[in-house]
Amino acid sequence: MHPIKPKLVRITTVPISLRLLLKGQMKHMKEQGFEVVMISSPGDDASIVEQQEGCEMITLPMERKVSLLADLQSLVRLKRILKNLEPDIVHTHTPKAGLLGMMAAKWAGVPIRLHTVAGLPWMESKGLSRFILKTMERITAYCAHRVYPNSKGLYEFLKREKVVVKKEKIKLLGNGSSNGIDCKYFSREVMDDETVNAIRHSAQLKPGGWIWIFAGRLVREKGLHELLQAFLQIHSLYPDDQLWLLGEEEPERDPLDPADRQLMQSHPAIKCWGFQKDVRPYMAAADVLVFPSYREGLPNVPLQAGAMECALIVTDINGCNEIVEHESSGLLVQTKSIESLVHAMKKLRTDESLKNNFAKSARARIEHLYSREHIWELIEAEYRSLMKL
Repeated sequence: MHPIKPKLVRITTVPISLRLLLKGQMKHMKEQGFEVVMISSPGDDASIVEQQEGCEMITLPMERKVSLLADLQSLVRLKRILKNLEPDIVHTHTPKAGLLGMMAAKWAGVPIRLHTVAGLPWMESKGLSRFILKTMERITAYCAHRVYPNSKGLYEFLKREKVVVKKEKIKLLGNGSSNGIDCKYFSREVMDDETVNAIRHSAQLKPGGWIWIFAGRLVREKGLHELLQAFLQIHSLYPDDQLWLLGEEEPERDPLDPADRQLMQSHPAIKCWGFQKDVRPYMAAADVLVFPSYREGLPNVPLQAGAMECALIVTDINGCNEIVEHESSGLLVQTKSIESLVHAMKKLRTDESLKNNFAKSARARIEHLYSREHIWELIEAEYRSLMKL
């Protein structure tokens, strides 16, 4: 017999994933009658997400990198916590939390163990690194009762790579996405024009200039080199245009080429805004999101920008090519191709009406396929089905 309030534990490696990537989901499940506990590493975001979601937060250190001693210590502590909590469901998100969380949950005898795959670092790795990371993902899948890829492309990739051996273990919820998109929050209609204009003014954008925007980690695998080089060519044709970069570098994990870092810091038309808790004013001010990433699950940034009616240029990879229908709701470009990126940027820059049509089509498509409320309903239904409530 399950208690009246089934106990759900959500685990991520770092608390910002709970705060941003899964925002609102834990609160929703609590409102639907679940007792929800969150577990993640310590940090400023831990207390913020506890208040945001209205759910208990437990912290314990988890390293994002492979660290055998630290990982073993985290695993033992996590198993003890789960033994004490006695949850009905453990649902993990992010690679390291998935590995430790699923192993600890299996060890602790948790009856329902679920893991969401939102991106695989080893897709771009080779050799020993790829083998280790792929093996870790296989262990996670082995310990889980069910694995949820957050995009159709990722679903096919996991099956093709035999990461999930039992086919009944893997399932795509709806059209994908870990948390959907709140199209009421990400909407130009709720933005204050004064705020948007103030940002454009602070950037000293000249009349007629376009804003090309990128949001995310400023690392090689997000295609920053190709983006910077493509923008230089566009800027030579349209000198009033600007490139806005929202995010922070990760030099310890995926450092940028020194020449690219120098270009970012010195070029007068490239504006580095750093990490922004609220990206909406910047996306509302921008014309086109350029997202030349090498690998993704179902990325949040194009969903957010598309909902804000930015035209979308994204690489033809997992997830991105599900959000964007080529030549209908945006443009798909080849991965790691400066030439392909420049061609797409020129296509929109010379046809403003096409850009505007793509922007409106992107929002309509995102509203239809990735509504946050619909994703939450699917996840809740999955929980209840597995518990036979």
